[in-house]
Amino acid sequence: MKYLLSYCLFLLPIISTAQTVASLHIDGAINPVVADYIRKGISFAQKEKASCLLIHLNTPGGLLHSTRVIVSNMLESPVPVVVYVAPGGSHAGSAGVFITLAAHISAMAPGTNIGAAHPVSFQQPTDSIMNEKGTNDAAAFIRAIAEKRNRNIQWAEDAVRKSVSITEKEAFRQQVIDIIAFNDADLLDQLEGKQVQMNTATITLHTKGARIVPYEMNFAERVLNVISDPTIAYIILMLGIYGIMFELFNPGSILPGVIGGISLILAFYSMHTLPVNYAGLALILFAIILFLLEIKIASHGILAIGGIVSLFLGSIMLIRSQSSLELINISRAAIIGITIASALFFLFVVGMGLRAQKTKVATGREAMIGAIAHALDLLAPTGRVSYQGEVWNAVSTTGVINIGEKVQVKEIKNLTLYVEPVDR
Repeated sequence: MKYLLSYCLFLLPIISTAQTVASLHIDGAINPVVADYIRKGISFAQKEKASCLLIHLNTPGGLLHSTRVIVSNMLESPVPVVVYVAPGGSHAGSAGVFITLAAHISAMAPGTNIGAAHPVSFQQPTDSIMNEKGTNDAAAFIRAIAEKRNRNIQWAEDAVRKSVSITEKEAFRQQVIDIIAFNDADLLDQLEGKQVQMNTATITLHTKGARIVPYEMNFAERVLNVISDPTIAYIILMLGIYGIMFELFNPGSILPGVIGGISLILAFYSMHTLPVNYAGLALILFAIILFLLEIKIASHGILAIGGIVSLFLGSIMLIRSQSSLELINISRAAIIGITIASALFFLFVVGMGLRAQKTKVATGREAMIGAIAHALDLLAPTGRVSYQGEVWNAVSTTGVINIGEKVQVKEIKNLTLYVEPVDR
């Protein structure tokens, strides 16, 4: 019993140092869904009593507001946060720079890079004063983060103002990151024994051989994360609008209306998470109105052309980036593709309408004008004629018409055909 107790006491430090590490994966743009995912991940790590929260990061950037929310949660986190730019080939750009610098410990895998990535915008020119204000604000924000984490303040500001980008080795030499690790196991080994300054105390990490516990997005979060992409949101919006429009033109078809309704609801959520320019949205809706009027009114394509121009301009203006640091825009290929598809469709509809107007009426009384009949009686000037097996009362407009003679219908009044001979 004595030896057994001694053996348990010997194992106790080993058991007490056995740790878990909570793990998140971010691969894509930074948006409100990702910000909420990280917030929940921090709570999960705290609940699991994890040694730290490991965030695998690969992002081209995203919304600055969502980035601020993430950084705030990381700075106030009760659990040490480790950001690991991985795997090889990954990039921490724009918003990713803020998130990486805000971590208690920052790491990168070989073959990765970090730096600001100002998107090239083909939208309307940004107001220079407002852009300068946004840049100055972002520069002050990243300086505060770098100072808080004792990182290279000058490089952090250059990443915002000059859009510089560096490799993992350069980042390590310039004290932008703390560790270069080949994989998760290597990272956990290097984290072992490192001291992390929290808000109220200093914590020593024990991560060697720790068990990694992944925290994944649920299905709803994954769907919302996908549709929060500006290009996806734009496509869903157009799909919803066209679905509802087709349902209105063909009541009872059901499927277009159902797809259109679901798409519009998802699009409204996406627009809620993105910086939408309502002037651009109004132009898109105005384009749809012009398309509808073109179908109802014979404008010979003028309304359709106006709708195409309105749709293209509205699509370009739809997403309004609040800062040149934000990687938020709609794919040019998506805008051009949807505009061309809409143009071809509605011009095809207009062309069909114009051809229909020129087509001779095939049914009803109007179809009988110009038709050929045969005289059953001597029309002098009244009598009867045969048309497609039917007997009609007829009146000759050019004198006497003999029995059996071919006549052409010129007018119909009160169920009486007014005819004239064909051969004459």
